[in-house]
This record gives sequence, C-alpha cells and structure tokens, in this order.
Amino acid sequence: MANGVSVFIRILLGLCVLSLSLEPKIMAVAIDEDERISEIHDDGDDSLPRHQLEAEGVDLSGGAVYGSGLNSELCDTDISSFLPPPYSNISEMACSPIWNTFILRYSQRDDHDMTIILSAVYTTGWVGMGFSKDGMMVGSSAMVGWFNKKGQARIQQYYLQGTSVSQVIVGKGELPLRSVPSVVVLHGPMIYLAFQVQFGSRLGRQPIILAFSTAYPHHYRLSHHVDKTTIMFDFSAGSASTLYVKSSQMKKNHGILGLLGWGVILPLGAIIARYLRQKDPLWYYLHAIIQLVGFIFVLATVLLGIQLYDKIRNANVQAHRGIGIFALVLCILQILAVFLRPNKDAKIRKYWNWYHHWFGRIALFFGALNVMLGIQVGYAGNAWKTGYGFLLGMIFVTIIVLEALLWMRKSNLEEKTPSPPSFPMNPIS
Repeated sequence: MANGVSVFIRILLGLCVLSLSLEPKIMAVAIDEDERISEIHDDGDDSLPRHQLEAEGVDLSGGAVYGSGLNSELCDTDISSFLPPPYSNISEMACSPIWNTFILRYSQRDDHDMTIILSAVYTTGWVGMGFSKDGMMVGSSAMVGWFNKKGQARIQQYYLQGTSVSQVIVGKGELPLRSVPSVVVLHGPMIYLAFQVQFGSRLGRQPIILAFSTAYPHHYRLSHHVDKTTIMFDFSAGSASTLYVKSSQMKKNHGILGLLGWGVILPLGAIIARYLRQKDPLWYYLHAIIQLVGFIFVLATVLLGIQLYDKIRNANVQAHRGIGIFALVLCILQILAVFLRPNKDAKIRKYWNWYHHWFGRIALFFGALNVMLGIQVGYAGNAWKTGYGFLLGMIFVTIIVLEALLWMRKSNLEEKTPSPPSFPMNPIS
C-alpha cells in the first residue's frame, strides 16, 4: 500500500509540474485585452506597426486614439488665443495625445514648478485627471473641471478616499497647487483644464488616472465616471512616451485565485486530513489531491501578483508581497515533506507528523492573513470584506462542529474499551 501511495503522489506531482510549465502561456492568454501594454511616442508612431496590433486583436477603431491626425491637429491649436495668463504665456510646452481625445500639455521648470493643461472633447458632465502613487484610483488626488447647466466654469481638487461617490472628497487632495488660480475654459468642442503644481522634485514616470462623465456634478459631488483609464506617463522624457496600463482585471483575478486557494481549497484539504481519518486510505488520497490543487492555485496567485507588481512599480505592498512569498515557501516545504515521509512504525514518524501538521497550520494562518491584507491594500471594497468574512466564519463553525464530534467519538471509544481485570492480592498470613 505504501508503494502504491508513493507512486500515486509522484504522478500527481508530475501533473503539477506539467501544469506549472504551461501556466505562463495560459495566463498570457487569459489576461484581458485592455490590460495589454503599448508604448506610444510623441511623434505619433506606435511602438508596434498598426497591422501587427490589429493582428494581435487590439481594437484600434475606437477607444484610445493615439497618433491620429485629429490629435496631431489638436496639439497644433494655439492655446494662447483663449487661455488667460500665465497659461497663455508659457512657451515650449510638450504636447502628447494620451487617451481617447485627451491631450496633455505640460511644462516643467528647473525649480520643479509644473504647468499642466489637459484638454478633451466635451459635451456635458465633467473631465478629470488624477495623480496616483501606485496606479490605483483610491488614494489619488485629482483635478476635475466642468461647466454647469448655467454655463459657469468649475474646477476643483478632489481626494479619492474610496471607490464610492461619497468617498470622493471635494476641496481635499495632496497636489501642491500653486497660488496661481486654476482655470477651465471651453473652446470649440474642447474643454481645457489648466493648473500649476510645485512638486518636491522633478517629476519623472508618474501614474496618471483619466476619467470623464456625461452627468453634471450635484453640489460639487461628482457623478460616477462613464469611463476611465490609468496611464504611466514619463514627464522627464525628451519625447513624451506613454505606457497604457489597466490592471484592474488582473488585480481581481489575483484576488480570486488567492481567495480560492487559501480560503477554500487548502482549508478543505486540512479538514479532511484531521476529521476523516476513519476512512483510511480514502482520506489520504483526498488530502493529497486537494492540497496539490490548492498549491497550484497559490502558485498561480503569486505569479499573477508578480506580474501585477511589475506593472505597478510604485505600489506600496511590501508586507503583502513578503507574506505571500513566505506562505508559498511553506507550501513548497509541505510538498517536499511527502518524499521524506517515514513509515508508520518508524521512531521519527511522530516528529514528522508534528512538523507536517504545524507547518501546514502556520501556512494556512499566514495565507488567511495575507488575503485580508490584500483586500485592504487593494481597496477591494466592502463586498470582498463581507464575502471573505462570511467564508472564514463558515470554516470556523465547521471546525468547531467537527472538533466536537471528534471529541465525542473518542470519548465513546474510551468508554467501550474494557479496562484490564484487577486481581485482589491476599495478604500473606
């Protein structure tokens, strides 16, 4: 039986290695189309030829319009004829089409003063540009401009504290605006947002969030955006370059894989190993198969997290990243321990059991902790918190019930076990 189990485990491990060798290809295919990254230069040439992008399935007919004739003409617009000073007096402003009809003009001085002018086709609603630390919307500060129904110009700084409309706070934010008033101007079909910022150092690669809505703000409370995107813009490049990054779907996939691996599959395998021992050897086969599947999910979570981290280089997720790698190492040690599993009658078997049980429990603890930490640093929202909290509650209730049944079963066995007969000893007279 031991040889059969060993062969069975080796076959499962072989399948695991095969699936992992195919995983990068599977993940590359699974990445959403709008998570593709393309580099666009200010001269209007795509980093990849148009026919090659179209062959790869990138839709160039709508959405982002890079380097088009329309956007080139918009960059040639003489803004000094309609923008007020000092925005009309700034010479040698760089101009770059960045997304849809959004055009970014900017000028950066040696004293770190920066003038930014964002323009886009406008009908109703609002247009906004946010500065993010990690590429995420939450935690960023944004300049938003619009014209209300009376035709009055409005421009405000907002702090994006959360994902709901009520958490977009007007008049707050971390952008160090200069004393020069920010302005919003409507010229033809275009709206222009102009403002000046003084950063502590010269701005280089910076995650920028762009969004718009067709609904008017109500008492300065913004309506939900119709569309948005995140770009990585290099303000220090001689010719402006733009990296198009949209990682929201990848972040969601990372969370789903981690939740399934650490929150469902691996705890299920551990529960079977502890509470189904009377079904020998069925419990062992189920435990081995389920834990290997859980390990594949955990490894996929880590690999996807590495890809996500490479996309968002400024993300402050060191603790989440470190705990995830540590928990993965514990999982690898658990799998390697299978090959060192001694026979049942070996003297060191009890020490191996202690190691396997406690390392598994420690891995599950840090895995659950890291899921909660990921929900927090990823600003996943209350739905994720509620769902994972409910899942943890169900697991704890299940363990309590099964632990009580196990204790009752052991007590019944002890009662049914006959005690050894006692023989009275007659005193020697």
